[in-house]
Formats: sequence, C-alpha cells, structure tokens
Amino acid sequence: MNDLDTVDAYGVLVEPATYRIQRLLPGPTERVWNYLTKSDLRRRWLAAGDMGMAAGTNFTLKWRNSELTDPPGKRPDGFGEEHSMESRIVEVDPLRKLAFTWGGGEVSFELEPQGEDVLLTVTHRRISDRANTVMVGAGWHMHLDVLAAKLAGHAPEPFWDGWVRLKGEYEKRIPA
Repeated sequence: MNDLDTVDAYGVLVEPATYRIQRLLPGPTERVWNYLTKSDLRRRWLAAGDMGMAAGTNFTLKWRNSELTDPPGKRPDGFGEEHSMESRIVEVDPLRKLAFTWGGGEVSFELEPQGEDVLLTVTHRRISDRANTVMVGAGWHMHLDVLAAKLAGHAPEPFWDGWVRLKGEYEKRIPA
C-alpha cells in the first residue's frame, strides 16, 4: 500500500452542510499552489479568474468546463458553455491555505507537504441543500480528478462524462 491508497477519492459530509474531499498530488507545494492561485493554470482544471492575494479582494471565477478535457464529453442539458461567479478572498496563507466565498458559502484549500507529494484538502462550507451537495460533490470530485491527472502528466477522462457518472454516485452516497 502506498500513500495514494490512504486518500479516499470520494468526498464526505463532515457536517450537514460541509463537504470535504482530498487528493494526494504530485508536488512540490509551490506547483500545486500555483494551480490554485494563477488564473492561467487554474483554468486548466477549474475556472479562470485573476485573484489578488489579500483577504477582502474581490474576483470573478469563469468556468468553461468543455475546455478542460479533450474530448469534453456530452454536456448535460441545462449547462451553458460558460458560467461566472463573483467571489471574495477570505484567507491567504501562502503555500498553506486559500479560502474564498462561493455563492452563499465558502471554499478552502489546504496544502500539506507529504514527502514529494502534497495533500490537498478542499472544504466547501454552507451548502444550501442536498441537491446542491450532490452537485458540489460531483463537481469537486471531477475537477480534482482533472487536476490530479494534469499534474501527473496523464489525460483525464472526458469532463462531462465523468461528472454525470459521479453525480449518480454522489446521489447514492449523500444521505437524503
């Protein structure tokens, strides 16, 4: 067994409205931090958007999920080509923690060196209801799978196909 075997690919509810998911990623920490904070790198796995690295700074995230993988897979009905969200930096501790608002909630990214790898913990707080928890779970899971594959130099599975599959799995995993 290696360290990768100890990190469950699936996220869990740690409180009724708080979802947490982890990934052990190829380091170094500076590289992973850049994929969280630099728009041109973040857009490759999540969403573009220049962010100032100071608490209180506003920024806009812009998703183009069909551009994350080639091929992108079949986009589900109801999803557009692009989605934007206004956010605000809540906390910055360089190379350790980044937190920002996410709609009515908050997302934090915590980095912990693990030898040559980095344990990334994503915590999404104040999720409004079960339906959004399922969407959030599938979304973070798939986005982190894309990040892990790209950091490892592998081709990720088509984004939308993976998201649809994971949505079904989280539908079964998240309590009613």
